[in-house]
Amino acid sequence: MDAVRPPPRARKGQHVSGHHHEHPHPHEHGQGHRSHRLRHRLAHLLTPHSHETADKLDSALESSARGMRALWVSLAVLGVTALTQAVVVVVSGSVALLGDTVHNAADALTAVPLGIAFVLGRRAATRRFTYGYGRAEDLAGIVIVLTIAASAAFAGWAAIDRLLDPRPVAHVPAVAAAALVGFAGNEWVARYRIRVGRDIGSAALVADGLHARTDGFTSLAVLVGAGGSALGWQLADPIVGLAITAAITLVLRDAAREVFRRVLDAVDPALVDRAEGALREVEGVRGVGELRLRWIGHRLRAEVAVVVDGEMTVRQSHAVAVAAEHALLHAVPRLTAALVHADPAPVPGEADPHHALAHHASA
Repeated sequence: MDAVRPPPRARKGQHVSGHHHEHPHPHEHGQGHRSHRLRHRLAHLLTPHSHETADKLDSALESSARGMRALWVSLAVLGVTALTQAVVVVVSGSVALLGDTVHNAADALTAVPLGIAFVLGRRAATRRFTYGYGRAEDLAGIVIVLTIAASAAFAGWAAIDRLLDPRPVAHVPAVAAAALVGFAGNEWVARYRIRVGRDIGSAALVADGLHARTDGFTSLAVLVGAGGSALGWQLADPIVGLAITAAITLVLRDAAREVFRRVLDAVDPALVDRAEGALREVEGVRGVGELRLRWIGHRLRAEVAVVVDGEMTVRQSHAVAVAAEHALLHAVPRLTAALVHADPAPVPGEADPHHALAHHASA
């Protein structure tokens, strides 16, 4: 546990205790001595624990490993899908299927920025990047959103071009089969990425899954268009393509909202309520002041001020802060770091030092 560094004299109205702990796992609390840490870990291994969200509290390394595995698996599935479609493109000469094939290949390549982000996220914090590199996932999410936007623009352009210059589709059965393969591959990848992304808290991976789902819709458009062409209605393909463009735009809206909320440090208000509830249950906490949560990659950090008895010693208030931190780590999913600051309860006639600091900062 990091040592407390109080001011020379801890008087009422001053900050009594503040500490910051990084935890590779929410149940691990280093005490500054190797032997004590070893005993603590062994005790956690040998003692049964039952927490509502313990199964979701993966370590940072575990989460990144799951994300990387999801990327490699989905890359392989989409690669096979695109290769299968490419063979049919060569045989049939279908321009619509060619567009879908290129789209699927581009979706597979979105694994590259996410993979880079997950690798960067494993790097330790430095004196320049003091919070680490977890925010690289947010940048990857922006790249993916831009890719979805480009996909929507491409689908719309292809549909309009085909509407202005309708052409028959050759080898319709082969094209239809390739379209089904494209839909099945993309939908499987979409479900897998979205599930893993939500499990590890990666908005970028969820957005990438939504992108894969849009590619599946594009494949269905090829299937429906091919069916219409087989029936002699050549305008079926471009009309369905325009409808799918509208659907992709809706998916783009949802993905962009999720990614940009993460960039702006938005969190689910239910997490804030959960954190406040856990803190109020801690013995010695008289109230909860300012509470902030933010995502860094797929991990949460917390900063909170708790109100304690002003007559407490520095060590006593530190113990309350440690208990509050422990409660947060157990109660909030994917929270791996917490900064807990203890403020003394004000007495009548005493000025709040925070107000003086705020006035000085604004002056």
